Amino acid sequence: MRIFVLRTFMKTIKVNRGQVLQRPGDLNSKFYEVKSGLLRSYTIDDKGKEHIFMFASEDWIMADNVGPNTPAEMFIDALEDSELNQREKTEKVEPENEKLIRRIAVLQKRVIMLMSASGIERYEHFVKTYPNIVQRVPQKMIASYLGITPEALSTVKKQRLSEK
Repeated sequence: MRIFVLRTFMKTIKVNRGQVLQRPGDLNSKFYEVKSGLLRSYTIDDKGKEHIFMFASEDWIMADNVGPNTPAEMFIDALEDSELNQREKTEKVEPENEKLIRRIAVLQKRVIMLMSASGIERYEHFVKTYPNIVQRVPQKMIASYLGITPEALSTVKKQRLSEK
């Protein structure tokens, strides 16, 4: 198994504390290697509450883990004046590794949802992500995956049915 990574589009940039490098909806085409300073990635939910996903300090990489050239899901900003290697997401990935990349994107979405989404929103996402296993997995396991009690899952499912 071999992965080819093209790093021809790298440049060093300096950013100031508070500078936003990416907003949700921006084209997700860059990742940042922190040479000095501190970055964070986060989302803001519908109620205006901020949910921090990750920090990146020296020798860490910060990126929105959705696929390249797709809309970003998170903000990325500088918590300190920082020097970064900015790289374009131009990786050529072997087909068998595309599944791994998709899985990382699903995990990112799951963490964000666990921090910010309601039980019904998490259940809706579960049904969309795993439509072929909803009937094959015990409700107790689905509730555990969603971070809610089985009783709360029952309530969520009833609420979902009443909304349709």
